[in-house]
Amino acid sequence: MTKSLRSAQMKAVLVMLRERREAAGVTQAQLAEKLRKPQSYVAKVEGSERRLDVIEFCNWATALGSSPSRLIADMEAEHAFEPDGRPN
Repeated sequence: MTKSLRSAQMKAVLVMLRERREAAGVTQAQLAEKLRKPQSYVAKVEGSERRLDVIEFCNWATALGSSPSRLIADMEAEHAFEPDGRPN
């Protein structure tokens, strides 16, 4: 099984989070400020160097003006997620 940080599924999640941030007109620095984290935290997450736990994901979604459930629903609609980490 592929490590989740480097899996196709995780890459899809990170692309979506970056696209949502950019669509909201929010820079990495602005998002980091909302999250009370350094800008490097956002860069490392978006660059697949650092994972988000579920609480961090919820905070990230909220900081972008969305809800965690909305982002998850969008991910499910756009990507197939299989339990073995392989794309469907």
